[in-house]
Amino acid sequence: MDGDLSDDGWKKATRIDKWYETNPGDNIEPPVRSVGMLAYDDKFFYAAFEFDDPSPSAIRAPYGDRDNVPSFTDYGGVIIDARNDGKTAVLMLANPRGIQYDATQDDGGAGEDSSPDFYWDSAARINDHGWTLEIRIPFSSLRYRHLDPQQWGIMLFRNYPRDRRHMIFSTTLPRGGNCFICRSNALTGLSHLPTGGHLVAAPYASASQTATAEGDPGSPLASESVKPRAGIDVKYIPTANDVFDATVRPDFSQVEADTAQISANERFALFFPEKRPFFLEGVSLFSTPIQAVYTRSITDPRWGAHATGNHGSLGYTALVADDAGGGSVILPGPNGSSLADQDFSSLAFIGRARMDIGRSFVSLLLTDRESGADGHNRVVGPDFQWRHSDSDFVTGQLLFSDTRTPNRPDAAPEWTGQSLSSAAGDLMWVHSTRHYDAFAHYRDFGDDFRADSGFVPQVGFRDIYGETGYTVFPKGFLSRLRMFLIANRQSDRDGRLISSEISPGAGMDGPWDSFLRFRYANDEVRSGDQTFPRQQFVYVTQAHPPRYISQVTLTGYVGQEIDFENSRPGRGATVNLEAVIHPFDHLEISLLENHQWLSVDDAAGVSRQLFHASVSRVRATYNFTSRSFVRVIGQYVATTRDLSLYLSPVTPHDGAFTGSALFAYKLNWQSVLFIGYGDSRELTTDSRLAPVGREFFTKISYAFQR
Repeated sequence: MDGDLSDDGWKKATRIDKWYETNPGDNIEPPVRSVGMLAYDDKFFYAAFEFDDPSPSAIRAPYGDRDNVPSFTDYGGVIIDARNDGKTAVLMLANPRGIQYDATQDDGGAGEDSSPDFYWDSAARINDHGWTLEIRIPFSSLRYRHLDPQQWGIMLFRNYPRDRRHMIFSTTLPRGGNCFICRSNALTGLSHLPTGGHLVAAPYASASQTATAEGDPGSPLASESVKPRAGIDVKYIPTANDVFDATVRPDFSQVEADTAQISANERFALFFPEKRPFFLEGVSLFSTPIQAVYTRSITDPRWGAHATGNHGSLGYTALVADDAGGGSVILPGPNGSSLADQDFSSLAFIGRARMDIGRSFVSLLLTDRESGADGHNRVVGPDFQWRHSDSDFVTGQLLFSDTRTPNRPDAAPEWTGQSLSSAAGDLMWVHSTRHYDAFAHYRDFGDDFRADSGFVPQVGFRDIYGETGYTVFPKGFLSRLRMFLIANRQSDRDGRLISSEISPGAGMDGPWDSFLRFRYANDEVRSGDQTFPRQQFVYVTQAHPPRYISQVTLTGYVGQEIDFENSRPGRGATVNLEAVIHPFDHLEISLLENHQWLSVDDAAGVSRQLFHASVSRVRATYNFTSRSFVRVIGQYVATTRDLSLYLSPVTPHDGAFTGSALFAYKLNWQSVLFIGYGDSRELTTDSRLAPVGREFFTKISYAFQR
């Protein structure tokens, strides 16, 4: 694998010369020539590409870590529906440096998810007329039926970003269609493929040493002894249809901390995506209309086992884990949520089976959380998706929960050992054509519904949402313009208003591969026992300028806002700015600057700022090669409050800084070496950032395959 397509093996490969530009053009002749080639042997599936470029110096191909292949760069590859179900596929794409991006695509609702990683190889070369790419995929990385010969669905793809983002496929994609994978070309002629027996064992060893402040921030740091840790992840694929994962003492440490989110004036818990490998096999089967599965609720597993498979039209996944505890449990309500510390162990089980019926499906989900504090939470219920036509589909889910809370009133007032039972329902209809689209969504959650293994921060409400839009595709400055209207009403189970909204707006695509979306939000929102009117201008803008500034994103709102902590009207804004800069191909600098502020009237009727919250983050990565890099991150989170405007005691200032440095070397996604350092500081009363903790760590892991 070297990116050289003059090898004899490619001379008899199947060639694909016909490609279509699906964006911004409507299935037209692409502006550049692309050729794909396909082949296979008894172990691997191969794909190669010749991507011509009239100006090779304009190719955008920075070095980066795995999956860091954004839309503003050149890349290409294959999208394979090995089960040939027209709904699910894996994406294996690479840029002209050979940097890999892999993901799963589920038209059934999960969409594209780049969290899962697969074993495959890629190599690329830039030449004087464009670039070439070779891809080699072990059949053990694909999930296909036990048939001979095979028929798969396949799409070849090229991303060609210049003034516009040109998306080029080996198949047509009609505008307004409600499916993506269903448009795949048929791939036939595959026979005598491996039937399983693949084994991967990835043991690891790590060591860390932490030091924490003995008292208040700024007090001396007391170092703990070095903590060694070892464990193993095992994946066994007995057949091409089934996968079994097991883990003992898994290493779920986050090498890169989650980007902070501003929590000031937020009513509900904040969501962070799953990144831990053990949970990601068959991840699309965890996705349902109600988010009853949120694997980050399993905080610190001592061990875990996971089975996933497909047999004919039936797909299944089942996961069990012994969670040592830690983290938080969401305590939901109709107008806000709170958190309770989970300082006890629990045994978690999650299972789902899905039966495909043509392009539609029916499914059953079961979750069970048995806590060591004599509590439990059990959730069960069906869901479905009915694709009536290329323009319409309906999805729905009905869940029932049975809960006995832990007898821990010291941790949460509702944890008295009481029994709770309730139901939750979700029903959605989507209509989409070339120009006109419509969307309707109804949700109904009982007061006592709980999903401790999921992410359900709001219960005790009924919500109906509607949206309709009309899209045109002009020529010239704009290539797409969609005008839309949103209507939404949410009430509690007694019929009292929680919120209502009427919101017209427009979204558009323009030069520099830009996207802009503006809307006027006119709504009413309840806080406490009062309802307040609110009018806001909400904006989303993103552009990809040429050369060094690869991406700039600006989002936020300005206008009226509610002080939810003190239940009164105010005026405020959020400004969220992100930028990605590539001074040269080996260096990437990501900048994030988020600000939120809120002003209210004091007793004299004078408007004054209640609080100002901010997140500042700099992330610099120097990539030596496609396998090794050094990354430095600095992040500061701060909030300033006017004590005289609060109705209950608060701190006037708080701030926290976290910094980290990491060296990484990766043979593949499971054979890695990490050496890192972390530093934590907090703002003191005299406005100093005083140390509160530091950590040194190292990890080595190697994947043995058979």
